[in-house]
Amino acid sequence: MAADFSKLYYYKPDHGEAMPETVTADLCVYGATPAGITAAVQASRMGLAVVIAEAGDRLGGVTASGLGKTDFGIKRTIGGLARQFYREIGRKYGGEEEDGAAFLLEPSAAEEIFGRWVDEAGVRVMYRQHLQQVMKVADRITGLRMENGSVIRAAMFIDATYEGDLMARAGVSYTIGREANAVYKESLNGIQFGSPNHRFNAWIDPYAVPGKPDSGLLPGVSDEAPGVQGQGDRSVQAYNFRICLTNVPDNRLPFPEPPGYDPDRFELLRRYLQAGVWEAMQLNLMLQNGKTDLNNRGAVSTDHIGANHGWPGGDYAAREIIFQDHVRYNMGMLYYLSYDERVSAEIRQEMSQWGLPADEFTGTANWPHQLYIREGRRMVSDLVITENHCRHYVSEPDSIGIASYKMDSHNCRRIVLDGCCVNEGNVETPTAGPYPIPYRAIVPRGDECTNLLVPVCLSASHIAYGSLRLEPVFLILGQSAAAAAVLALEKGTSVQEVEYGALRDRLIADGQLLHP
Repeated sequence: MAADFSKLYYYKPDHGEAMPETVTADLCVYGATPAGITAAVQASRMGLAVVIAEAGDRLGGVTASGLGKTDFGIKRTIGGLARQFYREIGRKYGGEEEDGAAFLLEPSAAEEIFGRWVDEAGVRVMYRQHLQQVMKVADRITGLRMENGSVIRAAMFIDATYEGDLMARAGVSYTIGREANAVYKESLNGIQFGSPNHRFNAWIDPYAVPGKPDSGLLPGVSDEAPGVQGQGDRSVQAYNFRICLTNVPDNRLPFPEPPGYDPDRFELLRRYLQAGVWEAMQLNLMLQNGKTDLNNRGAVSTDHIGANHGWPGGDYAAREIIFQDHVRYNMGMLYYLSYDERVSAEIRQEMSQWGLPADEFTGTANWPHQLYIREGRRMVSDLVITENHCRHYVSEPDSIGIASYKMDSHNCRRIVLDGCCVNEGNVETPTAGPYPIPYRAIVPRGDECTNLLVPVCLSASHIAYGSLRLEPVFLILGQSAAAAAVLALEKGTSVQEVEYGALRDRLIADGQLLHP
């Protein structure tokens, strides 16, 4: 039976399907990502009436959409609701959080726990809520108006989206792309050549007709000028789908041919295979019950390098085009490697052992519903976390959680240098150890908005965000943001005026870890 792709989309305009309504709450969380869920649960436990507004149809962000091999840095730095989540996952698989199974989770397991948490907290989730307008009086948000006409009014707001959509519409300062190293006196920001990882390990001709520049470039290769090391630009690190696969025959579906499939767009991959390099499927990591989390590995793999630069600042319709292009690229790559006779019989035989799990993503052609947005907008607040924080050159006193992962950026561009394909932007550099995440990094400037917190698109440079952008960190920061929102309401203050000592005490009481 042919796969049904009708519900595999990022955005579909609401043409009167849902009746508009007006909802009032103490706290509105925009985005049902893991950060949004922990924020809602924490605020509800502290007595607030909470509503989550989500642009999509599902809970849990990318954690519930294929990112089963959870990067976490140093496990002992995870506290609060984040630790509770992974302990519950561990128990589901017959172990404990500390045994590692909890960080190798099936998408459906994450979605089940998130759904139960929201239900137990009595939090309403409103789906397909596409933000049209942020209503403000002076420096305070009073409500959100959605494309379908619904209005949500609240005293406090949390932007838990991966893109920072609420933050941007509220007039909060943000940036997109890579700062030049000179901006924050960093060394790993901006254009980055020379990474030993995810680079071409063979000379690959980038031209449609090999050796003939006037024939044009292959699909996936940009004619952009290379620039120089450390120079800033608007590029963001590549996106992909974290694809859940299985090798269990009774649960395995063959890779479908995606709509608009064009085998010629994989000519670059074919040339790379012909050069003797086979690495596109190497980061296919086993989870539970015979399932895997396929991520990017090597020079030409699931990362759709350069195809996402319009996503962070794009509107919903523009993102839908980019979303479908990523579906065609990722699904098309698997289909190409499995069935195209230009691919070696050995590789096609290896691919035949894998397929999509019949019991995951049953409503979206067994394909993940959430694109992995590794980097969207980033707020620019009074304090910006930079490489210098990651290296322990600077430390802040107002910790609301701990980060410990390496400074990690996937490639941002695929360009031509001296007639050869080159990937650019990959960075994988350890931090100096765990470091505190300051409260001021999730708070906008006081003259821009006084009742909004931003735990996902927080104030950080591109390369520091590469260390912060983990789902466990977002779980942590969502909880801390909600606690701050409650304290601000209780004291009748702005989020900028929350007394840190009171926030610290509440977070510690709720199991949050604040210092390495």
